[in-house]
Amino acid sequence: MAQVLAVTDYTDYIDSLAEAEAQFGLSQNDDPLFFTEWVRDLPELSAVERQRLDLIKQRYLYHRQYGHLLEGAVNFIVIAPLLEMAGFYDPLFHLRSEASIQLELEDENDKVYQGRIDSLILQEGLWIVLVESERTSFSVEVALPQAIAYMAANPQPERATFGLVSNGAYSIFVKLHQSQYGFSQDFSLNRRQNELYDVLQVLNRLKSLL
Repeated sequence: MAQVLAVTDYTDYIDSLAEAEAQFGLSQNDDPLFFTEWVRDLPELSAVERQRLDLIKQRYLYHRQYGHLLEGAVNFIVIAPLLEMAGFYDPLFHLRSEASIQLELEDENDKVYQGRIDSLILQEGLWIVLVESERTSFSVEVALPQAIAYMAANPQPERATFGLVSNGAYSIFVKLHQSQYGFSQDFSLNRRQNELYDVLQVLNRLKSLL
């Protein structure tokens, strides 16, 4: 059960996909042809990029082993380097912070976990929504409805808008276009293959569309 502690002045907190659909007149599109940008025409990565992504994953696994991934540190280890590698800190891109939402989640043992949802915008076309919490297992799914709510406020609704929702360990891409939205598969650092390769490839693909 989620309890909102504070809400952004940008838009009300949306805690379910059904609420996002009702408030913004949206519907989910599961047709594979709706969201092809995360699977088609993905640019190849260089050997240097793959080596760096391997290092990022190794760092994540190392710090997770010792329990040092509190209060969003995983985003510094994983997300910030990814955005740098994708070139989003350089001209002609403009990165700005927007909303921050604090929340609490209570588990079956009545233990309360505090967290925060932060969002960044790139060129009005790509939202980066970060989930920071006391534990790295804080699901990215808690932020998906809010990400869609942010994206629905796009000042150019005729253009497709994209989002990356991540807690560092798990990442999901979102597309919103003409009142329909769709998701990519989830990418995880807990699988044998380094799925940061996929995340960076999709970021590079989306960058070409902005």
